[in-house]
Parts: sequence; structure tokens; C-alpha cells
Amino acid sequence: MTILLGIDPGSRHTGYGVIEQVGNRSRALAFGTISTSGAEMAPRLGTIFAGLCEVMNAHRPEEVSIEKVFMARNPDSALKLGQARGAALTAVVQSGVPVFEYSARQVKQAVVGRGGAEKVQVAEMVKHLLGLEKRPQEDAADALAIALCHAHTRVSLARMGGATSVRRRRIR
Repeated sequence: MTILLGIDPGSRHTGYGVIEQVGNRSRALAFGTISTSGAEMAPRLGTIFAGLCEVMNAHRPEEVSIEKVFMARNPDSALKLGQARGAALTAVVQSGVPVFEYSARQVKQAVVGRGGAEKVQVAEMVKHLLGLEKRPQEDAADALAIALCHAHTRVSLARMGGATSVRRRRIR
């Protein structure tokens, strides 16, 4: 059994999803959104950091996966996303948990089977794969999808190489 945390960083809404993986089966343990408010960026980053520290302490994940930064059309938006991602990574790294990064396309491919899938399709597959009663809120669904992507990657790599575990970001 492995506890995995997926993070979908955002400067206004950061999604998180905690899943438990046993073999090739996964189930949701917790998910939600850390919402920030106000115009000042520093307090918003502090909220993201504190919220993810709480999630880390409550669930003690063994591995964390996070979405890679994509280049937005608006440079200001890209910078804000990068700062939010930095606050999230800092919360994770200080606890010594290994971090794995996936592009949005990799996540969609792993969960839906198509790298160009729409957000609604991703959320619907997350609901189906985890046996949830209703579709999670968008940011939480994305975070659960990131965690599922990592779970699927772990299983696939272990099967291909005969590995049995992941330690220090290396498949064993």
C-alpha cells in the first residue's frame, strides 16, 4: 500500500488529491481545493504553503506528483503559476518526500487515454476510476488525475522492469 498525493498548482485555487494505491488499484482518501483571496501575492503563497503542509501532515504521503508548468499566453499568469508551484513544492520538499512531475498531456493520456482530452472528460474518468459518487470540483479532479497518472506510471514501470518499489525517485 502506498499513499500518493497529487497537486494541481494555481495562484487562486490549488487542487490536491490523496489516493491509496494497492497493486494496480487506487482509491481516493481525500481531495479538495486550497483557495486564496486578496490582491497581494505573498499572502496567497503563504496560504498555499500552509494548506499543503496540513495535507502532508494529515495524510503522510510517500510520494507526491505535481503538474509541470506550461507556457501560458500571458507571461504574468505564467509567473504567478510558477510562484504558486514553488510554494507547493517547498511545502512538499521540506518533508523529504520524493516529487514527480508530469505534463498536462501526460496526465490526460494516463487517465483518459488521449493527451488532448477536455477537463470534463478528465473529471469524469477520475470519478469512474476512483468509484466516486459525483464528479469532484475541477481543481481537485485535476489533482486526483495527477495522482492517478503517477500511480499508473509506477505500476507500468514496475511491470516493465520487474521493479518492486520506488525509492528516492528511482524504480527498484
